[in-house]
Amino acid sequence: MSTEQSPSAADVARRAQDFILAHARPMPTALCPRLSVYQVDALSELWLASERDLGELGLEIPFWAAAWPGGQALARFLIDLPGVVRGARVLDLGTGSGICAIAAAFGGADHVQAVDPDPVAAQAVILNARLNDVAVQARAVDLLDTPPPPDVDVILAADLWYDAGMAQRVTPWLRAAADNGTRVLAADLGRAYLPPEGLLEIASYDVPTSLDLEREPVTTTRVYRVSGG
Repeated sequence: MSTEQSPSAADVARRAQDFILAHARPMPTALCPRLSVYQVDALSELWLASERDLGELGLEIPFWAAAWPGGQALARFLIDLPGVVRGARVLDLGTGSGICAIAAAFGGADHVQAVDPDPVAAQAVILNARLNDVAVQARAVDLLDTPPPPDVDVILAADLWYDAGMAQRVTPWLRAAADNGTRVLAADLGRAYLPPEGLLEIASYDVPTSLDLEREPVTTTRVYRVSGG
């Protein structure tokens, strides 16, 4: 019989934060220079380091280590129009680095939750919220497995249409939330799996990005209001 024990939640959190601090550094986001998050220059190298140092934690791709175009665009939108979230209960779905959650906190949201299936991402959000001196509740959880969507005022969703499987899960979940009366805001640079219907464009930004992340140095990225199904 094996005597090995799974790492505790506290141990996972400690190791994840140590890993982030060792491999990433605070950098301002290109479109929102007021907002800084822990980032790396080469995501592929960090992924290899993650597998080597933290592989037994069942890690996801380290999406938390970059300021993706959709996240930057949605964060810029919230910073420019803080009334969208002022006094609201906000959920940032698939938060990654937490830049949308942090922008909502900048805008005066009453309560901000940032959720991501990756436990390292949750710890990155904690560090990034501290870096920006805002309050954000971060949790490592996949809410797409627990319908219906939670009772919040605003849901933020950026860069979540990166593959077919994710798109098939997230699109109906967000539409169900919109049907329940939640304001759902999404942002994406126009990936192939973004749904062709049910999105009302409300803003557009040219987002500087790294060629390590995207094919172009600047991407036109749109913010949408998601309608019900």
